[in-house]
Amino acid sequence: MPTNTFPHVPTNESLLFPLVSHQNGFIKLSEIPSSSGSESSGPESTDSAARELSIVDLQQHIHQMYYEKDVARGVEGTFMWLMEEVGELSSALRGNDRENLAEEFADVIAWLATIANVAQIDLNAALVAKYGHGCPGCHRLVCECPDSEKP
Repeated sequence: MPTNTFPHVPTNESLLFPLVSHQNGFIKLSEIPSSSGSESSGPESTDSAARELSIVDLQQHIHQMYYEKDVARGVEGTFMWLMEEVGELSSALRGNDRENLAEEFADVIAWLATIANVAQIDLNAALVAKYGHGCPGCHRLVCECPDSEKP
């Protein structure tokens, strides 16, 4: 089990990104080719067999890879990169390239984890606190808030 690389993120495995099949219109992570076209990009590369990341694991993974650069850039600079990725996701949503769409979703989530690291926010704890017991508006597992309300 990996050691906790930063104290504000716990090491439990509570929220997982599920892998969904093509029948639901989504691409499995295992079916997306790597950016480099090879399984390994060197001795420091991660195991290609890893197919799921919990929120905690993702935040720790991003922290390990980029934290020093991210802190030097600061919250404002990191936020601008996040917004650029949201714009790229917006463009991908209007296209029909499923591989690119999956990559842009991954980029947005990665940059969100990045800015959370810089701001020292534990994403898992924040998600559990806000959504762990259902809709924050009506407090039900299946939201019953009126459509005119933002839950």
